[in-house]
Amino acid sequence: MAERTRRGFIGGAAAVTATAALTGTAHAAPRPAAGTVRKGSAGRRVAVLGGGVAGLTAAHELAERGFEVTVYERKSALGGKARSMDVPGSAKGGRKPLPGEHGFRFIPGFYRNLPDTLRRIPFKGNENGCHDNLVASSEVMLARTGGREDIRIPFATVGTPPPVLTPDALLRALTAYCETLSRLRAHEIAYFANRLLVWFTSSERRRLESWERVPWLEFTGAARMSADYRQLLAIGITRNIVATKAEVASTRTVATCVEAFLYNALGRGADGEPDRVLDAPTNEAWIDPWTAHLRSLGVVFHTGWSVRDLRLAGGRITEAVVEDASGARQSVTADHFVSAMPVEHARLTWNESVRAADPRLARCDRLKTDWMTGIQFYLTEPTPIIHGHINHIDTPWSITSVSQAQYWRGRDFRADYGDGTVADCLSVDVSEWERPGILYGKPAKRCTREEVAREVWAQMKAGLNDTGRTVLRDATLHSWFLDPAVELDGTRANNDEQLFIHPTGTWYDRPEARTAIPNLFLAGDYVAVDIDLATMEGANASARTAVNALLEETGSRAERCSVTPLYRAPELEPLRRQDEFRHRLGLRNVFDLG
Repeated sequence: MAERTRRGFIGGAAAVTATAALTGTAHAAPRPAAGTVRKGSAGRRVAVLGGGVAGLTAAHELAERGFEVTVYERKSALGGKARSMDVPGSAKGGRKPLPGEHGFRFIPGFYRNLPDTLRRIPFKGNENGCHDNLVASSEVMLARTGGREDIRIPFATVGTPPPVLTPDALLRALTAYCETLSRLRAHEIAYFANRLLVWFTSSERRRLESWERVPWLEFTGAARMSADYRQLLAIGITRNIVATKAEVASTRTVATCVEAFLYNALGRGADGEPDRVLDAPTNEAWIDPWTAHLRSLGVVFHTGWSVRDLRLAGGRITEAVVEDASGARQSVTADHFVSAMPVEHARLTWNESVRAADPRLARCDRLKTDWMTGIQFYLTEPTPIIHGHINHIDTPWSITSVSQAQYWRGRDFRADYGDGTVADCLSVDVSEWERPGILYGKPAKRCTREEVAREVWAQMKAGLNDTGRTVLRDATLHSWFLDPAVELDGTRANNDEQLFIHPTGTWYDRPEARTAIPNLFLAGDYVAVDIDLATMEGANASARTAVNALLEETGSRAERCSVTPLYRAPELEPLRRQDEFRHRLGLRNVFDLG
């Protein structure tokens, strides 16, 4: 292929290894107390249990269809793990507090359902609502340590992909991607490209019955390859993006994500560029406008209310037992309940009678969560390392980062936030909390919060400052902010907001949005939807699916929520149908060389 075209394939696809919200401020009219039946709302009252992306999406779709919706959120703020938050005591001189967050927002172009919601949230001056607050990154970098050259790939080099994805054209594209991204040995590049071709042409049955049970490390043959191959294409993808370990991560989960990114890079079935962020702190750009809009639709919010139990009678949920912000127990009644809490919290509310009514819920006890948590470093000088995400691929704590101020259009960080001396925010995600670090020789879970901050800073400097340049300087470090959901004292560790992960076989334990209890529906990134990954897109799609199930249950004539599946190239469908036949006969995929 011509160089321009070859680079085109990998420019967008590099995001595969590069990576992976606010309460409303508008004044609302007084609302009825929790559990009160509002006039004309008989049969249409819905209690949404959880105010993250899944819960807010469900509330949005239901309110637009005339349901009376009340959202109960255990945190004091809405938005879940997607929200941004104020750094306490950081504002001076009339400025806003420094913005902190659970982790940076990353909205790739292969998301289709979440962008639809963003377009439907009004934002002053934006024709397409909050969607117009998305900003595309122009490059991505894999930062190496030990004097090895960083891999830096501009998205601007995207060329013209082939009009028809024949197996040969796809294989050449995948090979070109690996050559530029990885700089590996020729036989390793050829092998990995072949493995991806096998995945692209595998039938849904093979993906579910075979690849769901095979670890990504085994599927990619990493044990037989070089250390760089294992680090870049096996371990790096899974730890830094999916926050799980290559030796246990399901091939179905990892490869689904890789496939979606590559189709995005090829310009197929995408909403926009492969790597997009918001142009302001998440609450300003998205969550606050969202909750304000929902209030205008009549949605009522109760924050600081924790669901403790669901009561069942006559085969239906009759009430949710909730502890309000004062610690008092409340009985919440509704006609329908949407459980939109993270799985580790939702399953605690399913008592024996609820589980007996739907035995599938008990399988959720086998679902796993892990730590993928953010820390922000505030700098006194603008530090736009690159215009995109950085995957610190060799760090023991599997770090990814992004310099945020460069994206915040129309904002002057020093003038708008903090004490007037902070000029930038380097937002970092830490995905590995159980491996020893380079500074203290301890896993993150055995460190204090201060030690975590110093260790993460040291690990980033080890990669960015190791080739004779000084990118990060101690003198410019103003302060840091670690997600308050993480509790550390050097011996004990607790994380109140963990990430759902995907070891092999996980799919079989994931529930559907519709339960066997006719007025209980599930929404969240652990619910079985097309995107097999814990993402905001998965949370959004699951909420749409839950609302559709509720509409079916009630016999509503309202228009159903659109649920857009991941893109599949039509040219490859004949090969996928052939693979369905081969799989039934116990034969390998036709491109599988073993």
